[in-house]
Amino acid sequence: MKRALLIACTTFLALEATAQSKFQSIKDDNNVTDLTLDSLEKAATARPIAGSSRKGQNPVLFLVGNSTMRTGTLGNGNNGQWGWGFYAQNYFDKEKITVENHALGGTSSRTFYNRLWQDVTKGIRPGDYVIVELGHNDNGPFDSGRARASIKGISPTDSLCVTIQETGQRETVYSYGEYLRRFVRETRALGAHPILMSLTPRNAYAQVSSQDAPSARRVARVDRSFGLWARQIAEELDCAFVDLNEISAAKFDEMSEWKFNYHFYLDHIHTSAFGAQLNARSACDGLLACAHPEVQALKTMMTNTQLPTTGVKRTAGKPVLFITGDSTVKNEDRDEDGMWGWGSQAATVFDESKITIMNCAQAGRSCRSYLREGRWDKVCNDLQPGDYVLIQFGHNDAGNELAHGKARNDIMGTADSSHVYRVNTGSEVRHEVVYTFGWYLRKMIDDTRQKGATPILVSLTPRNEWTFTPARGRGRMSKKGKAQQHIERRNESFGRWYREVVEQTGVALLDLHNISADAFDKLGREKTQEYFKRDHTHTSLKGARLNAQSIRQGLKKMKSPLAKYLL
Repeated sequence: MKRALLIACTTFLALEATAQSKFQSIKDDNNVTDLTLDSLEKAATARPIAGSSRKGQNPVLFLVGNSTMRTGTLGNGNNGQWGWGFYAQNYFDKEKITVENHALGGTSSRTFYNRLWQDVTKGIRPGDYVIVELGHNDNGPFDSGRARASIKGISPTDSLCVTIQETGQRETVYSYGEYLRRFVRETRALGAHPILMSLTPRNAYAQVSSQDAPSARRVARVDRSFGLWARQIAEELDCAFVDLNEISAAKFDEMSEWKFNYHFYLDHIHTSAFGAQLNARSACDGLLACAHPEVQALKTMMTNTQLPTTGVKRTAGKPVLFITGDSTVKNEDRDEDGMWGWGSQAATVFDESKITIMNCAQAGRSCRSYLREGRWDKVCNDLQPGDYVLIQFGHNDAGNELAHGKARNDIMGTADSSHVYRVNTGSEVRHEVVYTFGWYLRKMIDDTRQKGATPILVSLTPRNEWTFTPARGRGRMSKKGKAQQHIERRNESFGRWYREVVEQTGVALLDLHNISADAFDKLGREKTQEYFKRDHTHTSLKGARLNAQSIRQGLKKMKSPLAKYLL
């Protein structure tokens, strides 16, 4: 089968070589730079052989789409863009059904049907499922360049005979709706179940007006064009339909403009990992809500359909205090002679009859790894209006592990910038967009506010390292004019970045770092040793209690609304 596909690819390439050398890296009709070569030779090495993932007699879910479903030829995020098809497999039980992403960037309903669809059909068996989400590239010229436009609308009779200028190849072009009809009919002829989806949203706003909001903005929909046409074809052929555009756009409507923007990367169509994951979740939501009889069996094969949460147990009338951070916040927390995080002592300063404490910190995590592992999502999904979130990171955010090892370091600083790294942890190789330390903090702050909760930024705990140079603005000279020992302060690195995030977001800052450092300075270097365990970063039970008291002191000094829940 693979040999046959490669032979077909080679034949097609003879016709396309001239056109591709000319158009592979220019802006297309959507005004984005699509670097995908419409090359079946490359596609054959990256896309699966149709049906090759099948386990025994289990069905296969085939994904048919463009770069919003599979970005680039490889679909591996090497340019920071991801398609939602990469994450679709997370929502299906691999022991019951497998998911194959046959999408290819740059294709339209016309070009996918003419160049790729026949190879997909070779793997389709009765009982399989085929999701079709195409349309982003169905504009532009009919007979030059990528020559991928379809006729607008759903007419079954409209057609256009064209000659491709660059290759001399003759072709009959049909309407967008007619290509969808062919996908649906041919899928059913093979005994499989077709599912049409509307397009993923673009990074664009539209003005809306209503009685409540005479001049408001919301994410632009495509319900008057491709979304409408896909729905009409689904109704005409009694086919399952999921309005992916509306489901995702409604989620985007709830976001700040800054958050909405980072769900896309490099342009206004292609999504970042954040956007691709959101669209995959929306596809899952849409399938679960779909009442069409052909998808009922598919629903029984779905998994992870509920949003992940922390498992916090709420009491009516009581807000929840979520604490996030690393090992300085949550550690072993059990052996009196071991290492303790201050979050374990939160109950010594907060009145648990008034507020529920949920310590969600995890040892060894940075902002980046806490987010990547889905730990932040669990917190965010649990947030309700009136809750509070203490956000404290920094100890694991600096170092030389940007693209290897634990791959947890951020780009230092607070700029709204990022870089794509090829990450090699030894056990896996992947591409990841890495942002600045301040960016990750801003995301957590913005997410918290979106849920109606209150974020409080907490500066990192001081380390048990001492210097004879007085800390700037903090150290004092002895009566004899000699420098005194002071515990290390990081006010010109992480301290400065915290302050910059405060300026950028207006978030409240609890400066635990300097409050605890002042307390250790008063104790002196020798007595301070009792407050740390095993190394210069991790505290003993005594140190954890001191840092918890610094939290109390800071909240009172700030006159924070959270202070009313203190003991």
